[in-house]
Amino acid sequence: MFQLPLEIFLMRRGLYPPPPGESDIIGLEVAGTVDSLGPGVKTNWKPDERVMALLSGGGYAEYVAVPEELLMPVPSNLTLCQAAAVPEAWLTAFQLLDFIAQVKEGEVVLVHAGGSGVGTAAVQLVRLFGAVPVVTAGSPEKLKMAEKLGAAAGFNYKEGSFAKGVHDFTGGKGANVILDCIGGCNWEQNVSCLAVDGRWVLYGTMGGRSVDGDLLGKLLSKRGHLLSSLLRSRSLQYKANLVKAFSRRVLPHFSDQSASLKPVIDSTFSLEDIAEAHRHMEANRNMGKIVVNVIPQKQETQ
Repeated sequence: MFQLPLEIFLMRRGLYPPPPGESDIIGLEVAGTVDSLGPGVKTNWKPDERVMALLSGGGYAEYVAVPEELLMPVPSNLTLCQAAAVPEAWLTAFQLLDFIAQVKEGEVVLVHAGGSGVGTAAVQLVRLFGAVPVVTAGSPEKLKMAEKLGAAAGFNYKEGSFAKGVHDFTGGKGANVILDCIGGCNWEQNVSCLAVDGRWVLYGTMGGRSVDGDLLGKLLSKRGHLLSSLLRSRSLQYKANLVKAFSRRVLPHFSDQSASLKPVIDSTFSLEDIAEAHRHMEANRNMGKIVVNVIPQKQETQ
């Protein structure tokens, strides 16, 4: 099984090429069972063991070769369908919050696209880390879902200024951290609602790459930090360290007594219906992740 991240559309159009030496087949994460082990494998993975994996490409396939460092066990209470929604989205959110922004307890974190796969993961992780998530989204349904996951407030960017909403929520202090996959069209509101010494983390440009105006001056006046990150182009060692940290700090919370974390699945499609899955995401109708079943008959048993 694999899921559809937003980057898939760029990959499909040739606008998000794989790192040198990686597969040019699209697909960035999978879940399934171990088929066989390479001769150099040093860890204790076993055939038929349920695993999920982060990939640099090649996920649109029945079989993938994965470095052992990028494998994670599927938590016992998750199906493979649920597990397929974890690696790319949750590792991206974890990387942005922990490795890049270094979120601290009590901080306010503004998560754009709060109804997306990364957004729904980020909201839950912010709560896990003792910080306060607030979100933007484009529909009341997505805002309601984000609030059920733990968002303290939500702002519909189609109906008014999210910057004003953040100012009102924080008593004028602003957000300590902004997770931004939108980019250009939001820059003025982002700077406006960024707290002094805040961290604005850019990881996508769905709203454009161009900025027209006094971004640097306004950012400087806030002593703001503009950070950016992409996960796909990172080194194997970086990803291995990320997977190790995630497995230690986050993975147990998917299967603890309260099951405090959960991947949000919008819909599941068979491989034969993958074109419809892409259309569903392009229409921005999904709330959470879209999962594609490569071998449908295994869906109910695993």
